[in-house]
Amino acid sequence: MWAPNRPDDPEPGEAAGMAEEPDESRRPDGSVGFDIPLTPMPLDLLLGRIAHEWETRSRILDLPTGRFWRPDDGVDLSFDFMGRRAANPVGPAAGPQTQMAQNIVLAWLGGARVFELKTVQVLDDLDIARPCIDMETIGFNIEWSQELRVAQSIEEYTKASMVIEILRRWEPLRDHLGEDPGPHIFDMSVGYDLAGIRSEKVAGFIETMLDAGSEIERLRPLIPESFGELRDLDFPTRLADTITLSTFHGCPPEEIDSIVRHLVTTHGVDVVVKLNPTLLGFDEVDRLLHDVLGYDDVILDPAAFEADLHFEDGVPLIGGLAGFADTHGHRFGVKLTNTLVVRNNRGRLPGETMYLSGPPLHVIATALLGRLSRALPDVFRLPGHGGSHQVSFSAGVTRANLADTLAMGVGPATICSDLLRPGGYGRLAPMLGALATVVAESGATDLDSWRELRLTEAHRRGLPDTVSDHEQHTVSDEGVGLYDRPGNSKPPRHVDHELEMFGCVACNFCVTVCPNDAFFSVRSLEGMTGRQQYLVLAELCNDCGNCMTFCPEQGDPAQVKPRLYTDLDRFEADGRRGFLVATGLTPEAPLVLAPEERAQERDTVAELLASPAGSPWPVQIRER
Repeated sequence: MWAPNRPDDPEPGEAAGMAEEPDESRRPDGSVGFDIPLTPMPLDLLLGRIAHEWETRSRILDLPTGRFWRPDDGVDLSFDFMGRRAANPVGPAAGPQTQMAQNIVLAWLGGARVFELKTVQVLDDLDIARPCIDMETIGFNIEWSQELRVAQSIEEYTKASMVIEILRRWEPLRDHLGEDPGPHIFDMSVGYDLAGIRSEKVAGFIETMLDAGSEIERLRPLIPESFGELRDLDFPTRLADTITLSTFHGCPPEEIDSIVRHLVTTHGVDVVVKLNPTLLGFDEVDRLLHDVLGYDDVILDPAAFEADLHFEDGVPLIGGLAGFADTHGHRFGVKLTNTLVVRNNRGRLPGETMYLSGPPLHVIATALLGRLSRALPDVFRLPGHGGSHQVSFSAGVTRANLADTLAMGVGPATICSDLLRPGGYGRLAPMLGALATVVAESGATDLDSWRELRLTEAHRRGLPDTVSDHEQHTVSDEGVGLYDRPGNSKPPRHVDHELEMFGCVACNFCVTVCPNDAFFSVRSLEGMTGRQQYLVLAELCNDCGNCMTFCPEQGDPAQVKPRLYTDLDRFEADGRRGFLVATGLTPEAPLVLAPEERAQERDTVAELLASPAGSPWPVQIRER
């Protein structure tokens, strides 16, 4: 009755490392969830969804065309990343937005052109506690590595690259993306120690990303007929040839040095080392976080500062690796920063520690950049400095501070926390539009000349460079409100009403705050409460908790709203709590299956999906 697996596919659940018996985990609201791994959407289903949504809704993955990014003909936002050109210096950081193919495609449509892919490591069957994201105020998480098997990560990144190449050439999008959407860059992220990176699994990942030709040819036949004219595209086989290195907290400098040298000499890649904010030192982080920004409720972990790389060791390490890269004809850079380890005292996430991000991390990372640039004046490629080595930046970047961040000379500026807020991937295009406006209003026509103007302005104020300018601004009376506790302590609004399966305030937040694009909306049927109904693609949901944070009503949308499955084994493993849906791939199957005791709910879901523009996929409906 159900469509068999394709010959090349793994057995159901095998690739995702599915346990035979799902583990229960209790959420803060007392509800029980199951630790079921993510199940990526096959390429044919993903492209089928894109084509069907465009035909029925004139949007892609629930992103309206008004939130697609079209380059401004009058302003060149392109920049150089490790000798490679990207159409702009903005994109998602290694995190929930760069794990699944649809995440990456959504970010690209929104305007992202540099993608720091989620960190891949040898231990790829981790049980990550849930929920793992807390964006109620400034941003905390306990998520730190990929949730897919390494082979799945390779497939997701290959699929994402192929879909982007298809969409950039797809005629219906030309008016929305422009004649040339511009080049983009995939930047690998691997961790966390030399032994793991040398392993056959991680080494194989790197080599496949350097030449994904066989993976592309394996996936090419899955391109559906709706994109048949693009099936024979000459897809780029070199998906990525730069790596941002992420290391364990407490990783000694000798280990970091050895990993970089190994990556350069063995794999021939250019390397960026992600630095921890603890490098600034406990006393200075404590002063900024508590005395300047007022986050008295955030408790630092002194042990993390003691174990992590110290500034006096970091400076010679960075200088030495920069020299090593130069002598070997490769590029080297640093990224500021990783998240900050703090004590878990909020009661929203499991575990004893969590990782701080968002506004306060921006101030800490900027201060660290200032200190490093003064200690290594001729190393980094920053305005007013004579160096050539890249500094990428990911710490609390938002529309409000993007221009000032990039004026420091850093690039790319990658984003995670801000994309987890309402609007999600749709926040990127307005952010880039605002940046283009700032550049144009200065009289400049490109980023480099605009940065020179900003350097001249800094000199007029008696400051040596634009890093010092922004560093001072973030803690000034004029600028600190963007980063301090009073400016970031207001939680999302809630109403005193229990969330129901059908009917809600229809705010659309669950759709936009989900990093995995697991939610979609359907117009309500006659007589239903609210103008929209919301459904969950359960296989794309990892119970991160972000939708529950922003939902105005009481309850967890990921559990309360109808959960749809396209994979029979995943449906069974999840306790048959949702609805099994047949897509256009299986025309002989019924539209919706569910236990008989939920027959009324099943029929309502079926009617919603059968309505005009109801299903995200083309479906075949058989009379029941």
